Amino acid sequence: MTQKPTSIPHSLATQTISNDSLKFNTTADLEPFQGVLGQERAVNAIQFGVAMERPGYNIFVMGETGTGRSSYVQDYLKSEAKRQATPDIWCYVNNFKNPREPRALSLHPDEASLFRRLVNELIDQLLATFPAALEHPAYQQKKSAIDYVFNRRYDKAIEAVEREAHKRGVAVYRDSSAISFTPMRDGKALDETEFAQLSEEERDTFHNDIGELEQMLSEHLSELPQWKRESSNDLRNLNRETIREAITPLLQSIRESFSDHQPVIEYLDEMEEYLPSLVLEELVEERLMDLREEFAKRSSLEDALLPNIATHHNPDSGAPVVYEPHPSYANLFGRIEYVSDQGALVTNYHRIAPGALHRANGGYLILDAEKVLSEPMVWEALKRALQSHELKMESPYSEIGLFNTTSLVPAVIPLEFKLVLIGSRNVYYLLQQYDDDFRRLFRSVVDFDNDIPLNEAHLDAYAQLLKSRVTEQGYSDLDRDAVARMVQHSARLAEQQDVLSACIGDQFDLLAEADFIRKLAQDEVITRTHIDRALSAKQERTGRVYDKLFEQMLEGTVLLETSGTAIGKINGLTVMSLGDTSFGSPARITASVYPGSKGVVDIEREVALGQAIHSKGVMIISGFLGNRYAQKFPLAISAHIAMEQSYGYVDGDSASMAELICLISALTHSPIDQSFAITGSVNQYGEAQAIGGVNEKIEGFFRLCEARGLTGSQGVIIPHSNQHNLVLNDEVVRAIEAGKFHVYCVRHVDEAMHLLLNREPGIADNEGNFPEGTVNGDIIKRLQSIADLGKKD
Repeated sequence: MTQKPTSIPHSLATQTISNDSLKFNTTADLEPFQGVLGQERAVNAIQFGVAMERPGYNIFVMGETGTGRSSYVQDYLKSEAKRQATPDIWCYVNNFKNPREPRALSLHPDEASLFRRLVNELIDQLLATFPAALEHPAYQQKKSAIDYVFNRRYDKAIEAVEREAHKRGVAVYRDSSAISFTPMRDGKALDETEFAQLSEEERDTFHNDIGELEQMLSEHLSELPQWKRESSNDLRNLNRETIREAITPLLQSIRESFSDHQPVIEYLDEMEEYLPSLVLEELVEERLMDLREEFAKRSSLEDALLPNIATHHNPDSGAPVVYEPHPSYANLFGRIEYVSDQGALVTNYHRIAPGALHRANGGYLILDAEKVLSEPMVWEALKRALQSHELKMESPYSEIGLFNTTSLVPAVIPLEFKLVLIGSRNVYYLLQQYDDDFRRLFRSVVDFDNDIPLNEAHLDAYAQLLKSRVTEQGYSDLDRDAVARMVQHSARLAEQQDVLSACIGDQFDLLAEADFIRKLAQDEVITRTHIDRALSAKQERTGRVYDKLFEQMLEGTVLLETSGTAIGKINGLTVMSLGDTSFGSPARITASVYPGSKGVVDIEREVALGQAIHSKGVMIISGFLGNRYAQKFPLAISAHIAMEQSYGYVDGDSASMAELICLISALTHSPIDQSFAITGSVNQYGEAQAIGGVNEKIEGFFRLCEARGLTGSQGVIIPHSNQHNLVLNDEVVRAIEAGKFHVYCVRHVDEAMHLLLNREPGIADNEGNFPEGTVNGDIIKRLQSIADLGKKD
């Protein structure tokens, strides 16, 4: 005879901590927590990854969302970065020889602002100097000399024509735009009437003379364009020389400030060569003198001269730590912007917008791995930047023909930074498996645990962590019972009595909701009651689907029994997850058995609703039946198992023990006590194996039993290995304490059969035979009779 399992005491149905473990009255007595709770392995790994300076030791931080991985990594990197050297600042400047390829200058943090200020002062001085510098008497004298040479040449040519015209009695008239000839008589110019009174011969003579004089004028002025060119060149050279002489002292202060910075000196040399042309074009040309406002002139000079500072660091700020929440290609590598100018898109080096890599150069860049991988062309470009140590700005879209406008090609910037990717374990292992570059580039991995062992040190640290959150957010403090309730809820999230959940974010959300309820109640501190109310309120907000399903059970639309007995029918337990909430729901499992050769048929799999793990559980049942009962004869049965009124996909093997006992009931015609629900996986030797969601499953069946009326005989059967996962709500614990509801923990399917069939399962002797009248004995007898029927056929 075997002893029937007994229900567990209420003390084992949840997680409890003694008040002596919490050595404070409220969290006001505690100091805030520093660091990250219970993640010693991760802390050591991040310290190693930051300290390791060799190439390829970029960091991948993996773990579940809400474990504090992102906030801790950022805080740690910022604290470490403060002790590191501040990197240089990069500026994009005009390439005067080829504006399409802007140059890049590296400056110390305290030099960048000085450089920009000095260039600004240079622009002020240019505006003040020009065109005033061209009004100096010495310049005007030289300009007059150039004008005199041109005018003298012109006058000489006209004078020669005038002398010849005088000999022929023709007057020469000059105005600003033309030279004309008029007949004369007695030293007086003739008008049209007087000219008409002349004889035809005289008129012809005058016409011939004027024609010859015009030809002569044309010959004498044939070199006029050359004179103008020479005069213009002389004037331009004079202007350039005058401007150059005026500019050289203006650049002297910048040269002196950056005398030890060779790239800046080279840039200033190019600027000095370019400035005369710029000044002539923007400040001196007469056509612009009266047409352009002062701000327009300044804008033109700034567009050509002012540096575009791509990064900004204070001199003593340490290494930069940059988190980019949207790692698109442009946000990481920068982009070149355009403006419309009379219908055309134009740009210059001032339109270079830096990206996160510019800001993180010399420090750390933090990115979310999933977001990086979801952005087109980003991952490959990011790996190239890590491998080449160069920041090259280019448009990936132009390579595929999506953007054809002529763009800039900024200078390549040397790139030194440590990339920190934050992602899930799945992403990490997929990249490890399929991306060879990833293995070489990310040799440092930081793994954040999902669970934290519940010991005295971690309990104290958890209370301090709550204190830190209270201080940061301005909440009221928690009393001792409230902290104990938070610890219990954390264990519930972890589904284990002796651990805390590392998903701190969810617990902080609960704390915020509890403080909100405290405010409404106008209480001074957060108590256990506030936390319970916050949990109930969340369940109310998210429980619409569960309530509808529960109503269908009570109405009888979903067939479930919580009392009486039935053959081939058993109450299984399922868990449903919707969004951020999950709930347990009982489900009826049925089985039918008859002679045949089909074996155990999983109806869910046959109709493509059963997923792989569920189908595996059903196959294990066949292995158990054959191994235990069909050693002396063939297993010749046809059995069908189904989860009734299930219209969606079914997965998981947590119903395999229920399905096995339901099959045994149908096989032996033994009624199953419907007061029980059962969950658990079973192996081929009948041993009960742990499953997930045990708390939700028990609470789901309890709710149904309570609504129909607790009889004191109702309960749930779970694997013994799930006992330490029990963190049931107070309502279920009180019912267990009062003996109105029971939880049984079993190690083997025989123990479950003993409870559900209320019969002795039977123990096999040395020859493998089970006693008469036991469940196992009846199973063998029934299977053998079915096998004999097959032989007769």
